[in-house]
Amino acid sequence: MQAKILIIEDEEILRFTFKSFLSKEGYEVLTAEDYSSALKLISECDFDLILADIILGGNTGIDILRKVRDKDINCPVIMITGQPSIETASEAVRLGAFDYLTKPVDKYALIKNTKQALKYKSILDEKDKTEVEKEKFRTDLETIFSSVQEGIVTVDSQMRVMKVNKAFENICGLDRRDIVGNSFADLSKHCNKPCCRVLEEVLQTQKEVKTSRVECIRHDRKKQMVVLTSSPLLDRAKKFTGAVLVIRDITRESDLECRLKQRQQFQNMIGTSEKMQEIYALLEDLIESETTVLITGESGTGKEVVADALHYGGYRAPKPFVKINCSALTDSLLESELFGHVKGAFTGALRDKLGRFEMADGGSILLDEIGDISTKLQLKLLRVIQEKEFERVGESTPVKVDVRIMASTNRNLQALVNADKFRADLYYRLKVVEVKLPPLRERIDDIPLLIAHFCKRFNKHFNKDIEGVSEDVKRLLLDYPWPGNVRELEHALEHAFVLCHGGFITVDHLPSEIRAYHNNTNYPAAKSSPGDIQDILRALEKTAGNKAKAARLLGISRRTIYRKLSRYEIPENS
Repeated sequence: MQAKILIIEDEEILRFTFKSFLSKEGYEVLTAEDYSSALKLISECDFDLILADIILGGNTGIDILRKVRDKDINCPVIMITGQPSIETASEAVRLGAFDYLTKPVDKYALIKNTKQALKYKSILDEKDKTEVEKEKFRTDLETIFSSVQEGIVTVDSQMRVMKVNKAFENICGLDRRDIVGNSFADLSKHCNKPCCRVLEEVLQTQKEVKTSRVECIRHDRKKQMVVLTSSPLLDRAKKFTGAVLVIRDITRESDLECRLKQRQQFQNMIGTSEKMQEIYALLEDLIESETTVLITGESGTGKEVVADALHYGGYRAPKPFVKINCSALTDSLLESELFGHVKGAFTGALRDKLGRFEMADGGSILLDEIGDISTKLQLKLLRVIQEKEFERVGESTPVKVDVRIMASTNRNLQALVNADKFRADLYYRLKVVEVKLPPLRERIDDIPLLIAHFCKRFNKHFNKDIEGVSEDVKRLLLDYPWPGNVRELEHALEHAFVLCHGGFITVDHLPSEIRAYHNNTNYPAAKSSPGDIQDILRALEKTAGNKAKAARLLGISRRTIYRKLSRYEIPENS
């Protein structure tokens, strides 16, 4: 690109001469005869070089030089004078003049100085361009550094914090003003320091470290899950100078995954049916509550599992959880069990005895089969629920306890109230919130999930590798009415696991009452599925066609193998 030069000279012949010399060198040359016309051109054009005479009528070239510097114009200025002096030369240099020429100006000296000045200008422009690019890069990097959602912190080789971004402050709950310049290890006193350990490893090994999920245990907020990535920092000479740590907060994603997972399983409760979803939602509201809960449902529906979920899912989990079956004891024994007694309170009371309510102090108590207690005990229980205090048998001093009370029953308490067999006031005290568990026959969609759950558990318990149940068994278990509910299903599968020595549980492995249901009803024959015959063919392949071994492997009879081979018209020796 053609360089543009401004010549400021009040002598016309010199202006013409200088312009002629420089134009022949290929430069674009403009001229000004005085100070004001020069300022006008400088304000209108960008020049690569200015040559200015010291004497310009009422002003000087020094004034031009001051204006160039005041406006921060990146342009070298060569001063020209016919009367050189130390004072003007010194002032010109102080103000940043590139060079100082004396008249008469030699053509070659003029051209030489011009080339040197333009080369200097080119260097300045390149430097400015680099600075602009560096500033843009720094600004862009700062913008990215500040805007990313991941927390970023850099430390030197001594683990002193050099820089942090806003996201790091938010994730870690720290103020950058308290962080930068301090040791990172000293800043993490409020948590379990997983970040600190990762940084220490990088500083020691000078290698990148990545974690999967790390739990931040902090006293000032709930559980926080993060992913940590730390890499060594190197300078231009590839010398190790420190480390950078990136923290990605995945608490929300982790919570969402847990919720999705818990919708199939809440604590030890299994099921995806609509009724179970409603129960899960209710239990989530009750876990941290102090509310008395009444758990109702048929035998085997999982009332004790609900009580476990409420206790062990809440803040009382570290404290005792005491359970008592109210129907298993006589009135006198039950009263002693619940409230305790003092020595000599009755015949056989040889020493003081701690009651279940005192054992559960700080924790929870489950009163199972609450519908079977006498009206006398019902009155005493009412006082405990209302006032959280009671008296030991044989003692009149009240005992205060902090206990969450849960009760369960398979009986219809409302019907007992109507028949005057259960106190209405106790019933309503117990039934602040009722968790009503559906029978298994009303949530048959959960049966396949329960089957898979119990198979996994019993495989581990019996050290077996049973793949599951046959299609016949699956259809039977879905149709069976399950009077014993989930507990009966669990026991049925445990029974089958004891008897099964093959890869699948068949009808023959089930308890007799379920087989009887299968045989004594108009139960439709299960249609053979490709999966059944494929299992048989795989077993025959493994046993080199030995049907007795294949039958043992599958846990079925040889007759079943022959029958199914015939049904699918597969030759017996194929």
